[in-house]
Amino acid sequence: MRKALILILLSLFLLFCGPNNQEHVFTVGIFQVNEAPHLNEARKGFIHAFEDNGLVDGVNVRLVIRNGEGDIAEVQKIAQDFVREKVDMICALSTPCLQAALNFSNEIPIIFTSVANPYRAGAGRSPEDHLSNVTGIASTGPIKQALAFVKEILPETKRIGTLWTPSELNSKYYLELCRKEARELGLEVVAVPVANRSEVFLSAQILINKKIDAIYQISDNTINASFEALGEVAEENSIPLFGGFPPLTHLGACAAIGWDFFDMGYKTGKIALRVKNNESLSSIPIQYMEKIKLHLNLLAAEKQGIEFSDDILKRADEILGMEESSLDNFEF
Repeated sequence: MRKALILILLSLFLLFCGPNNQEHVFTVGIFQVNEAPHLNEARKGFIHAFEDNGLVDGVNVRLVIRNGEGDIAEVQKIAQDFVREKVDMICALSTPCLQAALNFSNEIPIIFTSVANPYRAGAGRSPEDHLSNVTGIASTGPIKQALAFVKEILPETKRIGTLWTPSELNSKYYLELCRKEARELGLEVVAVPVANRSEVFLSAQILINKKIDAIYQISDNTINASFEALGEVAEENSIPLFGGFPPLTHLGACAAIGWDFFDMGYKTGKIALRVKNNESLSSIPIQYMEKIKLHLNLLAAEKQGIEFSDDILKRADEILGMEESSLDNFEF
């Protein structure tokens, strides 16, 4: 009798207090392909958008953050795990992550950011014509404007060098776009492939030996994660190095033109919040960034043999090394 009573009480406890009766916490699976600085910034911006709207991880929302560490097989596994764990939403930071998420789910809402060409990744055919469970912000870089800037700084430039990663769909797309825009400006693009992060330093040296006038590094998850190695080679050889997104001036670029990835992530977070609040994802078009930012590094510029005019300095959104550089006598 006593044993039967204990079983009845245990059953009642599980019925009213068990996992099935706990309040559901909205869960977002956030993942990125590696530790590239632009992806870190996008992730921070995404989370900040949630916090600004009163959603705090561990309090009233659950954010599951994972990193593929550059291993595509691991990226695929993370996406599969998110589906198996039945997260309420997936935030894909980078093209490989978007591809992986699409491979494993056509039902869970997928919000992407830092994806150069979402249509090549399989998200849809146009901003309005996309898969019903996918939307986000495309990060297609302002390559034409960046190359024009290089030409403005170095009018005699003919050969532009860049590294690229053949295994990255986004890198291949950017290389194609770079070559197209370069031809219109009378520039030739010299590209050297990279298989992984450990090859960046050696590949950069190979690139220098191809008699290039400057390096314009297209945005690439593998290269971005090891940009400092490229900066070292540029400095050692006094070759001007231009980056594909602003913070790269902190890693050795003399100048960088592109999007603010924190802002991009923040805008992506706002889209995610709309979906969380039950707005139809299929009605939200894929969006693009608009405001191009210019950052300069005067110390890197000196080492790479570059001088910026007063006009260029006035146009910059951020300037590093103004006090330390001998270029600090420019008048504003």
